[in-house]
Amino acid sequence: MSVHGKRVLLIEDESGLVRTLTDRLNSEGCVVFHAADGEKGELMAAGGKFDIILLDVMLPKKNGFDVLRDLRKQDIHTPVLMLTARGQVNEKVIGFKLGADDYLTKPFEMLELLARIESLVRRPTLSGAAPSTVPSYTFGTFTVDFRTMEMTRSGKPIDLSAREFQLLRYFIEHRGTALSREVILNNVWGYDSMPTTRTIDTHVTWLRQKLEENPKFPKYILTVHGFGYKFAG
Repeated sequence: MSVHGKRVLLIEDESGLVRTLTDRLNSEGCVVFHAADGEKGELMAAGGKFDIILLDVMLPKKNGFDVLRDLRKQDIHTPVLMLTARGQVNEKVIGFKLGADDYLTKPFEMLELLARIESLVRRPTLSGAAPSTVPSYTFGTFTVDFRTMEMTRSGKPIDLSAREFQLLRYFIEHRGTALSREVILNNVWGYDSMPTTRTIDTHVTWLRQKLEENPKFPKYILTVHGFGYKFAG
């Protein structure tokens, strides 16, 4: 699999990096579109068909986190790779909670960027994934609607990020099966070791906070010690 022919939206204001990335991506056969500020980038992302969005965090007019949040609110699930000069864990947590698919800290190696792009465009997006065999699934007081990507508890909506929903859907579709962290990464994130298996643990923690009466003693998303997780809903 290569990135040849993929449509890339680059939302970045560093002119030198824009030239470097554009030249290299063009040489790999990508078609690159560019926006130098967050407002223009969001308009382009919302109005065009792209295979992946490379989104800087620190942008003029509108920062990358706000752009990402508003795109996901518009049900735009194009894979987003966040680019930032800041590598703090809390920055990554914010990005993932808002629905980022991956995160790369500047400076980065071009080969690593290409590998991550290839991984993201290889897997189906939420909007393009095959629908579940049933339109909805109910467990406990929760109902998950696969068509609208919404979850309710006793009829009241529960706010899930795009990634949390995709992870929950994967658990539901494989309920009762012990799933290793590596298998979950391959099928939900689309690659083996990037970002890390710790990312799964973080997302499971977030899901448990929304699903479990006592997250420390879960009854739906069970830990299979030394291996991964199992959904028992």
